[in-house]
Amino acid sequence: MDQTMEGKVAVVTGASRGIGKAIAVKLASKGATVVINYNGSRERAEEVKNEVESAGGKAVIIQCNVADFDACKEFIETVIKEQGRIDILVNNAGITKDGLLMKMSEEDFDKVLDTNLKGTFHTIRAALRQMIRQRSGRIINMASVVGVSGNAGQANYAASKAGVIGLTKTAAREVASRGITVNAVAPGFIETDMTEVLPEKIKEASAAQIPLGKFGKAEDVANAVAFLASEDAGYITGQVLHVDGGMVM
Repeated sequence: MDQTMEGKVAVVTGASRGIGKAIAVKLASKGATVVINYNGSRERAEEVKNEVESAGGKAVIIQCNVADFDACKEFIETVIKEQGRIDILVNNAGITKDGLLMKMSEEDFDKVLDTNLKGTFHTIRAALRQMIRQRSGRIINMASVVGVSGNAGQANYAASKAGVIGLTKTAAREVASRGITVNAVAPGFIETDMTEVLPEKIKEASAAQIPLGKFGKAEDVANAVAFLASEDAGYITGQVLHVDGGMVM
């Protein structure tokens, strides 16, 4: 299996915690120089960088709000200027603002789409020129099982993730001839800071919906991303890889 990433530059958005952190650590362990993007806490991003470096990996930190088109352009330009290339782009940054559709504000709908869907568009658009110049690249977008199946109370989030799937498939068709693959990973229930605070009864009810009977770990998602970013996945594009314990079949 050829999954070494020595000499590669990987950008991971929203990499200061949870799934994004696990992805950054995994790609760095394969030899990639990882660009840890964050928008909130620089302290958390520094912790991820320290973890990568203490394991012998290479990482840099760059702040950027992916919902900002111009900021994303500047962010990717900085990566290319400082690192000389961009080989892997993982669009992981995302937010939730849950609520029933009838009571959801326009602001809450827009904010989730601006980050989750438009943010993915912003970084892909900014990175493509360099990837086309290199005639190579791996783009992996974070979707979700709710983008496929829907989920009560998450109209904005489900719409944003369904949009990410459509964007992934379209981008894959547009850039395949340039040696660039574009895929999505759709996690199910994953153990993160967000799920940790759920009441035990809700956790049990959620686990009961999963054929494998348990929540996944952030590392399970990171492993899938690392595969799609590797040379082993060179003939896979426009696909959605479900990491959900069998929730969607």
